[in-house]
Amino acid sequence: MRKGIFEAARLDTRFVPAPWPWAEHEAARIDAHWRARLAEKPRLFDGQVLLLRDPEFLEGGGGVLRGNFFLTQFRNFMAWRDFGHPDASVYNCFSMAALRARDGAWLLGEMGGHTANGGRIYFAAGTPDRSDIVGDRVDLAGSVARELTEETGFAPEEAPPAPGFRLVVEAQKIACIQERRLGLTADEAVARVAAFLARDPDPELARLVAVRGEADLDAALMPSFIVTYLRDAFVALG
Repeated sequence: MRKGIFEAARLDTRFVPAPWPWAEHEAARIDAHWRARLAEKPRLFDGQVLLLRDPEFLEGGGGVLRGNFFLTQFRNFMAWRDFGHPDASVYNCFSMAALRARDGAWLLGEMGGHTANGGRIYFAAGTPDRSDIVGDRVDLAGSVARELTEETGFAPEEAPPAPGFRLVVEAQKIACIQERRLGLTADEAVARVAAFLARDPDPELARLVAVRGEADLDAALMPSFIVTYLRDAFVALG
């Protein structure tokens, strides 16, 4: 799939169970890598996650992302990612809630130190999993709403989505980003999430971070696709 930023009116993603030959062939190496990661972060959980195979982007109909997801263990995903994406037919495709405050600031979360991406700063998101399978489809829009609530405490109706998704494609990542508008100022939102995290015995986030312009971007802590998305948004907004 071509790299870049694309507007998608809809996501046509399906669940098609299939083996992953790369993971089967590299099982011993994957297991050794997983043991090393567990030694660093004992709270990592080897559940099942969804990865996308052979995606395509269709220009018609306002833009459509199409592809088939399959289930695999989290340890397989982590090794594939950390080894530099050796199977180029597979993509890490996920949805994100680009939360915007009433005053225009973008609201991102800093991941807790115990998580796989501890210290990294990005929009509320998660690798899709079995709970996102609805019939024969993978519901990435539903995944956005769930992750928003789990990570920040905001109910989906408090931050209604804008139509469609903006896709940022780089390397083997496809970030399906959905803008959601919150009726609070950035300061109010940061304070409310701080209170929510204080009540949660096992929060995913360490804090909420407000980004108002270029000066607030941190390329050391923010994934490059997040920086790309925000820079493009700053240009579009003037």
